[in-house]
Amino acid sequence: MTIGGKYLKQRNEVALVWPFKDCVLEGGQSREEDKREEIFFNETLAQDEITQLLEPKVLTNAKRYTSKGEKPLEKFNRNEKGLITDNLIIKGNNLLALHTLKEEFAGKVKLIYIDPPYNTGSDSFRYNDSFNQSTWLSFMKNRIESAKSLLSPSGTFLVQCSFHQFAYLKVLMNDIFEKHLCDFNIQVRHPDRALTGDKEYNDVIEYILIYSNDPNKKMPFKEEQKTIDDYTTRIIIKEDSKPETLQCDNKLVEIYLPDQYTVETIPANKEGLKKISIRGSIREKNSSGRFFVKHLEKLKRYPPETLFKVPDMGDDAVSHRFFYSAPLGKKNGGYYQGMPTSAEVTKKQYSNFYNFEREYNNVSKQGGIEFRNGKKPEELLKFLIELFTEKEDLVLDYHLGSGTTAAVCHKINRRYIGLEQIQNQIDLSINRLNNVIKDDQTGVSKCEDVNWQGGGEFVYLELKKYNQIFIEQIVSAGDTKAVLKIWEEMKSKSFLNYNVDIQKQEQHIEAFKALTLEEQKQHLLELLDKNQLYVNLSSLNDKDFAVSAEEKKVTQDFYQLKK
Repeated sequence: MTIGGKYLKQRNEVALVWPFKDCVLEGGQSREEDKREEIFFNETLAQDEITQLLEPKVLTNAKRYTSKGEKPLEKFNRNEKGLITDNLIIKGNNLLALHTLKEEFAGKVKLIYIDPPYNTGSDSFRYNDSFNQSTWLSFMKNRIESAKSLLSPSGTFLVQCSFHQFAYLKVLMNDIFEKHLCDFNIQVRHPDRALTGDKEYNDVIEYILIYSNDPNKKMPFKEEQKTIDDYTTRIIIKEDSKPETLQCDNKLVEIYLPDQYTVETIPANKEGLKKISIRGSIREKNSSGRFFVKHLEKLKRYPPETLFKVPDMGDDAVSHRFFYSAPLGKKNGGYYQGMPTSAEVTKKQYSNFYNFEREYNNVSKQGGIEFRNGKKPEELLKFLIELFTEKEDLVLDYHLGSGTTAAVCHKINRRYIGLEQIQNQIDLSINRLNNVIKDDQTGVSKCEDVNWQGGGEFVYLELKKYNQIFIEQIVSAGDTKAVLKIWEEMKSKSFLNYNVDIQKQEQHIEAFKALTLEEQKQHLLELLDKNQLYVNLSSLNDKDFAVSAEEKKVTQDFYQLKK
């Protein structure tokens, strides 16, 4: 739609607007069952605070996991260009981790796939009931914009979601990305599956939105190199048949022979039939009645006694030449040796609908870990990753969950980075990847093109917490006594907001005790400086943050800083 020759988006007269759109949502949920009234940092009014919040972070608790077990991280592996080549699993707030990754991986990621909270009203997105949808859109926008900077120029961004936020998410991503490539519709459950009685209808479809930074990027074509059985045929001639009419795959075909041709008789098989080697042509039509020529591609191996139908690329495009797999040549045991050099490859568009219902039904035991909330089948991730990447490409998933993306990348030779902040999901991912290293045979392991035998390694890292430690303690506190103990530690060790007067807080301690437990927790959370949730890289040598020698070593290696 245009006005005066300009698209509406270019005229800045149409915009997707919601409360808190110009804010940064830190999103510090550390347990799936947590429910938070989130703080919104206004990008205009709190620019200094946001800059501090989004600074790259100090790294801690670094480990390398291999087939021989867990060991301390000595150093990162890098390629000839100096880029880290290790597979990475990073624990910490994913928004802050994305900004941390920019220092090393900006423009280097070939594929981003995320499976975020769907915000269905009953899932793990437990932020701000008053503006739930606005909160979700801000949460997604902050992270998508940050992750976009990590994509390579030809990279692809995939987001899986349900119908609940599909329309809003699509408009949001249209505003962020240069090119919308496609939406995949994925069947995830059977239409006849019994659901709870309060469901008005059976929701069987999920969506995968596919976007790119490149305005000229197009969806890939499906190139199928047919199998031997698909693209070959055998011509069998009976003793009394004429060469012009032959039995071919149980059908009579008419062979148009050139003026000069050779028919070589090969010893008869058990059925008393004779195979022949013919150079000729056949007139062939497709389903619409038109003649066609297919793309040629070389293959390495062919079975013996096979007749190949190869398009004639000359002036007569309606004819095909036949080459027997034993054309005239050196005789060997009654057969002739020699191989043709071409075979057929077809190109087709990908569909926008795929039925993975069977794979979803069998997903529970994949990876050797149990995860009830939205575990995705390895078969789906394999399909998506292979569609948009090549071997050794880098894949990012910053809502790692149970680790399906990382597990599949590990098995099909893609490098990966996984981000997750919820502890039990970090534990699941590490256990799953260790199972993969030890030769996990679930999921895609037994696929013919995978044939997983185990091996490989990954590096585990954490963003170094500071005030985040106190937040998690406050959220987990079970009574007033525990809350008061946390307050005593906060007074001496935490970073409080600049306007907090500790003496005044102490003067009103009895009034504080009279509050409900939830009110006490909320009050302490409001006292903490949210810019100091994690230790910023700029504070690496600040004694107040007590960064250890080992943490300095890992952090300096990651950012390639001089010691």
